[in-house]
Amino acid sequence: MGHLRYVGRLLDSAEAGLRHDLQGVAAELARLSGWAYFDARQYSTARTYFTQALKLSHTQGDSLFMANVLSCMSLLATYDGNPNDAVALACRAQDVARAAGEQSLVMSMLHLREAFAHAALRDTQACHQAVDRSRDQYERSRGHEAEAPDWVQYFDETKLLVDTGIAYARLGDPARAEPLIAEGLRRENADQQRGRAFHTYWLASAQLQLGKLDEACTSAGLALDLAAAIDSPRVSGHVQEIHRRMLPYAREAPVLAFEQRLREVLG
Repeated sequence: MGHLRYVGRLLDSAEAGLRHDLQGVAAELARLSGWAYFDARQYSTARTYFTQALKLSHTQGDSLFMANVLSCMSLLATYDGNPNDAVALACRAQDVARAAGEQSLVMSMLHLREAFAHAALRDTQACHQAVDRSRDQYERSRGHEAEAPDWVQYFDETKLLVDTGIAYARLGDPARAEPLIAEGLRRENADQQRGRAFHTYWLASAQLQLGKLDEACTSAGLALDLAAAIDSPRVSGHVQEIHRRMLPYAREAPVLAFEQRLREVLG
């Protein structure tokens, strides 16, 4: 945020050529500030910074980056309980990206953001259609990954797999979700602690929906350990949410052990 304010001051007196580059820097700094507030679960402030990033990228004329910001806003709307807005934002992002020359890897990621929103609405058909479009676009991107923008390079086959599982978990289809998320976790680099924290939460969620209490508690315990390591309010909130969903089984030994560990780690 300090860097964003500094760049904002530079913009006031910058010459035309430099101003264009500084707008791009400011747009990314605003997006990152939005992500920081999103991770802190301060959704209204996050939305303010994402909106600033969108305006800056529009002024700069970077349509693909606009699609990136819109995808962030879509995910935020899904988390903030506005899935209809999330669908609209994801679709708008796709239109913007398509007009910019349709990068298949970008479109694949955007279709999965749309799938998340449809899943939150429990619209099974629309969710599956969005997942199918995401897979099709990913297949088209093979061999052309290096041509995609840097910000979407994280979206590899493993991420496609695990995010598809998360969409199914959100949809309430744990039987499809569990093996996909488990396989994604098996493939992921152990150093990717933040991503693994989210993914183990969703694995626990799917396992709990399936009635696999022991496995769900084990996965939730892993998410808890990772939450302690990365200090993310959003991850901690997920762990507390899975604990609340375990309350009907509060007297079961695995849940008692998880609850004790939760008190030790999160207080």
